[in-house]
Amino acid sequence: MSDNYYLKIGGAEVFSDQLIADLSSADPETKKKAEAVLNERLKETRVRIGTLLKTDNVSFLIGAGVSMKAGGVGLASIPLEIEKMLHEKAHEADNGQDPDWLLLFYETVSALSGQTFNLAGRRDALDGDLSQVPKISINLEEYLSHLHIWRAGMHGFTANTTFTLAAGGTLVMTKEVIDRLIKEINHSLTSLVDLPAIGKEGALKDHRRLIKKILTRPINLRRANLFTLNYDTLIERAADAEGTVLVDGFVGTLRRIFRPESFDLDFYFPAQTTEGRVHRFDRALHLYKLHGSITWHRCTADWDNPYGLYANFYQQTSEDDVLIYPSPLKYGQALGLPYSELFRRFGSAIAQPQSVLFTIGIGFGDEHVNALIRQALAIPSFTLVVVDPAPTSDFVSHLKQLGDERVWLVNGWQLGTFERFVERLLPDLREEEITTKVMKTYKALAPPTQNDDPNPGSPGDN
Repeated sequence: MSDNYYLKIGGAEVFSDQLIADLSSADPETKKKAEAVLNERLKETRVRIGTLLKTDNVSFLIGAGVSMKAGGVGLASIPLEIEKMLHEKAHEADNGQDPDWLLLFYETVSALSGQTFNLAGRRDALDGDLSQVPKISINLEEYLSHLHIWRAGMHGFTANTTFTLAAGGTLVMTKEVIDRLIKEINHSLTSLVDLPAIGKEGALKDHRRLIKKILTRPINLRRANLFTLNYDTLIERAADAEGTVLVDGFVGTLRRIFRPESFDLDFYFPAQTTEGRVHRFDRALHLYKLHGSITWHRCTADWDNPYGLYANFYQQTSEDDVLIYPSPLKYGQALGLPYSELFRRFGSAIAQPQSVLFTIGIGFGDEHVNALIRQALAIPSFTLVVVDPAPTSDFVSHLKQLGDERVWLVNGWQLGTFERFVERLLPDLREEEITTKVMKTYKALAPPTQNDDPNPGSPGDN
C-alpha cells in the first residue's frame, strides 16, 4: 500500500505508516476512519497546491510519462512497436532478401544484450500478439548512442569496418548501412508519437483537465508556462478542445513560422464601455516544446523566415523534421536554434523570484534539463514539485535525502501518475476558494477534543 500513496513535503511525510496500514485494514471501522483522514489530508494538500498555483511564476515540465495512457511508448527497452515498424519497412522494399540494415539491427542488439535475437524468429513473433513477445531489454537511447559512437569511429573509412566488442565479439558494418538503420529507427519513433493512438482518444480528457485547472489561476498573474520534452501534439489537441490559445513561438495562419519574440506578446480585448480600458484574455498559455515537435519542419532561411523553421500540422513527415532524437547528439543540438532559445526561456522562467515548477512524467535522464533545475534550486524562493509514480533516477533519490522544504515529492500509483495528480491533487482554484472557507469555518467550530485521526499525535500526519 505504501507504493500507492507517498507525499513528502520537505522532510515531512503527509501520510503516516499507520494511516497507510489502516487503509488496508480488515476492520471496516478502522478502514473507514483511515479513508476519512486520507480525504482530509488530500483536501488540505489541494489547498496548499492551490497556494502554489497562485504564485506569480508557475511552470509545468511535462515528460513521456504524461503520454503513456494515450499510447506513448517508454524507451527503457526497445519498444516492440518500433521493432515491428522496422519489419514493415523492410517488407515494403522486399526483394526476396532481408535488408542489411535490419540484419545489422539484430546483430547489434544481440551483441549488446548478450542474448541471441534471430531475425526470422522475431518476425514470426511480432506477427502475433505483442503482449506475449519479450522486449529487447536495451534502453533505446543507449542503443542509439552505441550506433552513433560506432558511426563516429568510421570517419574517413569507405570499406567495411570491424569493431571489437568488450565481450570479445566483433561487428562488421559500413557507414551506409548504419546510417540507414539510425534513420529507420528515428522515422519509426516519429510515427509512434502521433498521438493519441487509435482507441486511446479518451486519454485526452486528462490533458484537457490539466489545461482547464491551470486556467483558473487569477487573471492578474503571469501566464502559466507549459514546457514539454515530448514530440506529440496532445497538449495542442487538448487546448483546441478547450478553446485555449497557445503561444508556442510560431506566427502565421497557413504557414506558421518560428518567431521567438512572439513569446513576449499577450492578448487583450476592449471593454464594452467608452472609457478606453482593456481586459486581459483569460484563456491563453505559453507552450515550449524543448525537444521539438512532429509538426516542425526545416526549410531554407530567408528574410521572411530567418530561422528556416515552420510548423504545419497537416504535413507530418520525418524527412525534414526538427526533433532532438534520443542520442548523444541531443546535448549539442540543444545548444543550437531553435532549442537554445527555448531552453534559455525555460531557465529564465524557473529562475524568477517566487517560482514554482511542477515536473510530471519526467525521468530526469537529460542532464541539460537537470542542470537548469539545480540552478533554480539555488534560489531560496523556488519550489519544485516532482510527480512520478515510481521514480528511479539518482536526481530524485538525492532530493529525497535532502529533505528540502521547497521540494514536494508526489509518488505512488494513487497520486503520482499524471491522471491521478490532475484528478486528485491539482485543484480547480474557483472550487478550492469555497472549500478553503468551508474548512476554515469547520475547524473553527469543531470541539477542541474532536480528532478523527486513527493515529493521533503522529508528527508524520501534520
